Amino acid sequence: MPSTSTANNRPVRHRSRGDQTWQAEAVCQPTDYHPVDPELFFPEPDEMDKIHAAKALCTQCPVRQTCLDAALENGDTYGIRGGLTEEERAPLHENLPARLDYSRVNAAVSGQDLHLTKAERRAVVLAAYRQGVSERRLAWLLKVSPQHAKRLYREARRALRHRDAEQITNTTRPPEPEEPRNRDDFGTAA
Repeated sequence: MPSTSTANNRPVRHRSRGDQTWQAEAVCQPTDYHPVDPELFFPEPDEMDKIHAAKALCTQCPVRQTCLDAALENGDTYGIRGGLTEEERAPLHENLPARLDYSRVNAAVSGQDLHLTKAERRAVVLAAYRQGVSERRLAWLLKVSPQHAKRLYREARRALRHRDAEQITNTTRPPEPEEPRNRDDFGTAA
């Protein structure tokens, strides 16, 4: 199975920077045939019936992950978004800078304009360097100056050289000799 599919076999579709078109596909959007009260997604903490009803709608939503990503990237801390309550999203908000989703990295390297975390930006630089992407293209992908892209590639080369040198050192280092043992180290039989 391709790595670009999720558990429901839908291809991964990342929201581009500023894209709000995904909202039209959301199950929470009221229509003439599907009336949904928007207040359902902003329950009080003790309104468990509303919370369960909102989450049940979210489980059916084709853009649930996109909704969650948008909430995290925009810092939305109120209401139920992406099937999670405010309290359930709080740790995700805290850990967002460390998120490293390689499908997002690959989408960015291929030209999609995404909100990237610092970890994802570093991974884009390494992936682009390994794939031979030009400095000018990297500058365009990351929305940085060509000079900055050049510096990022220089840092990537240095990091890869350092990592390769460290791997060589670790694989060629002879094992440490064991200290000789005496009879008392093995214990005695009772």
